[in-house]
Amino acid sequence: MENGIILYSLEEHEIPLINISVVVKTGSVHDPIGKEGLAELTGDVLRTGGTRFLSGNAVDETLEFFAGTLSISVNRDYASVNLSILKKDLDKGLNVLSEILQHPAFEEEKCKLANALKIAELRRINDDPQKLAFREFNRIMYQNTPRGRLPTISSVEKIQRDDLVKFYKRFFSPKNTMMTVTGDITSNEAISKINQYFGIWNKTLNETVVIPAPERNKGRIFFLSKEMPQSIVIHGYFAPAKPDTDSYAFEILDFIIGSGGFRSRIFHNIRSSLGIAYTAGSFYKAKSDHGIFVAYAITGSETTSTVLSLIQSIIGNVKNSQISQNELDWSKNAINNSFIFSFLSADQIAQQQMMNEYNKLPEDYLLTFREKIKKVHADQVRSVANRYLSFDEANILVVGNEKVYDSLKSKFGDIQKIGDRL
Repeated sequence: MENGIILYSLEEHEIPLINISVVVKTGSVHDPIGKEGLAELTGDVLRTGGTRFLSGNAVDETLEFFAGTLSISVNRDYASVNLSILKKDLDKGLNVLSEILQHPAFEEEKCKLANALKIAELRRINDDPQKLAFREFNRIMYQNTPRGRLPTISSVEKIQRDDLVKFYKRFFSPKNTMMTVTGDITSNEAISKINQYFGIWNKTLNETVVIPAPERNKGRIFFLSKEMPQSIVIHGYFAPAKPDTDSYAFEILDFIIGSGGFRSRIFHNIRSSLGIAYTAGSFYKAKSDHGIFVAYAITGSETTSTVLSLIQSIIGNVKNSQISQNELDWSKNAINNSFIFSFLSADQIAQQQMMNEYNKLPEDYLLTFREKIKKVHADQVRSVANRYLSFDEANILVVGNEKVYDSLKSKFGDIQKIGDRL
């Protein structure tokens, strides 16, 4: 668009519904030191804190009147806004959306409420060992980088309304914004309506901040003490970025190791055959500048050392032994079949294409993905395993009781104890 907004449009006229998705290039990686949680709170109060013409409560009442749904969230890498409305109410919905994005009021009482709710959420994390474990693991993987700085009760308590206003002004700009408009609307209508409601949005972009990709470095074993009868074992590595050609082979590697369900090696060996884990598996998340691979298991305290050794052994076997053709074919077919279900609606298709551009992927990424998965051979899978899954670079977190710590220390040696840092 003329003011810098990138717009994707896809028509689907089966039902009189229109979906609008917005992505803003910001995120919690831009939280100031000492005020971690600011990005999330900005998103929360952007949604609840009203506009120049409507109070926060009036926004809710207006949306409820014409059955519109509007959500806003901010994660580590971007802010996400989603609006769903009937076609006959398009102008009403766009009016609310445009006012929120261009003229938020950040009502003082809504800011205080958002702070209180966030602090209550942080206090509850200690009651959810899995959430606590993955939160602290994230801090370990991204230590000494903006991605590793997480909100705490202390940091949220320091955040004031003015901080939210400054963060909004710093990042919310048309040149920092991407949109999709899908459903019962033509492309020409979509362009016209977005111009009508967003064409006068301020064209300036105050700041463009690039967060450097995390660097691979020496890993170690960390331990978080928590009195409970189970242990949570998390085993992580940095992996290929999404635009990297290695990412296709790594998708298959992850599927074989742990994300492929019952037949994956971690689940089959640890959960099914030995029965010593409540759950076990892996996942691979690829970003535009880096990826992360994580293998995990929840097990009884007495089997924690065994499970950690088994995860290391399974990863080592993938690196050192041949992958069978049956295993390779199974993983390729499953990945490609599940890929199809990412495109069940026009909204999904348009959002995928938008995020591809956001992640700096080639325009034909979605069209060529399945064919590139098909072309991966066993040697490539083993090659990426050896390239990225070096035990020297593995960051491992175990959450468990003190007896588990003693058992791990006697078997694995140097282990660093950490606190939960909430």
